[in-house]
Amino acid sequence: MQIYEELQARGLLAQVTDEEQIRELINRGGAKFYIGFDPTADSLHVGHFMALCLMKRLQMAGNQPVVLVGGGTAHVGDPSGRTDLRSMMTKETIDHNVECFKKQMARFIEFGEGKALLVNNADWLLNLNYIELLREVGVCFSVNNMLRAECYKQRMEKGLSFLEFNYMIMQAYDFWHLYTTYGCNMQFGGDDQWSNMLAGTELIRKKEGKDAFAMTITLLLNSEGKKMGKTAKGAVWLDPEKTTPFEFFQYWRNVDDADVMNCIRMLTFIPLEEIEAMDAWDGSRINEKKEILAFELTKLVHGEEEAVKARDASHALFAGGGDDSNMPTTEFADADVPEDGFNIMDLLVSLKLASSRSEARRLVTQGGISVDGNGISDIGYMVGKDALKEGVKIRKGKKVYHRAVIA
Repeated sequence: MQIYEELQARGLLAQVTDEEQIRELINRGGAKFYIGFDPTADSLHVGHFMALCLMKRLQMAGNQPVVLVGGGTAHVGDPSGRTDLRSMMTKETIDHNVECFKKQMARFIEFGEGKALLVNNADWLLNLNYIELLREVGVCFSVNNMLRAECYKQRMEKGLSFLEFNYMIMQAYDFWHLYTTYGCNMQFGGDDQWSNMLAGTELIRKKEGKDAFAMTITLLLNSEGKKMGKTAKGAVWLDPEKTTPFEFFQYWRNVDDADVMNCIRMLTFIPLEEIEAMDAWDGSRINEKKEILAFELTKLVHGEEEAVKARDASHALFAGGGDDSNMPTTEFADADVPEDGFNIMDLLVSLKLASSRSEARRLVTQGGISVDGNGISDIGYMVGKDALKEGVKIRKGKKVYHRAVIA
């Protein structure tokens, strides 16, 4: 099976332009394609995961990725899928986030001479002359067509700033720049980016001639990825300092039963014939599928050694074992702990197991918290200093564990 057909079989493709040309180009390794990542945080999260895996698959098949980090577009903010204006970031924050992205992407994509390129659209967008941009690019856009785009229609009732209205033009300009400067002939993106991507393809054809070889393809990328990337506490990060390998493993180990096989198809590199065999397993083996998913993705992001540790820790915890060496842990300095210890609600907030005391109160009163195996229902419960010196194991619900200890 060739790579285009494999992408179809894995359920990744949503819409394409010029399908036959795209199929032929990708299958012979002739695509020089880009995917954009706006650096809105200092770590990638699993919402970016599908895009990174896609780039890796296509590079393995001989195609050349161009990773576009949006150091420029991050100054504007993408309105797609949002109900309000994104918070403005400083240039220093954006530059820091870009550097963090670069380091993490190297685990997935091979950069270097003749391999993947990494470019930052700040290098060309921040130096644009506004009048020149209006004359060169603005003239190619119909405001009527732009307002019909889903990314703008969803915001019209609540208010769409002129700043955000420019995002489509910026993204289209990116593709034109990459096309003329690097020979980039294809763009990939999530199904919530379709309008912006079509604008880029149309801009190239208007500026370079209607026969210009620029193509667009969208995946079930951002809508699925954003759903995968969010939990009740926020994003699941790829940075081990933000989401430990154990927490990352547990996130995938606990996905909904109905999503397991889709995640295995779209995100792992398990051969399709093995996946089809797994799909035929009876329902009693659902936990085995989840563990395979969690192990494969933890190995991909954090390496095999960390994946083995996370799996072993999970087995020990849920089998009632005592090995908590790989459990997420918060260490307190002795001087920071009151002599009588912590109230359970304060401790839950400190450990980030609750976002506020009110949430902590609800968890405790509803029986969602245990300390060293003992269920806690009293909001006045104190976790003593002596116990913290030994190390205290907190369980939230059935599947979230955290250890607190005085270092």
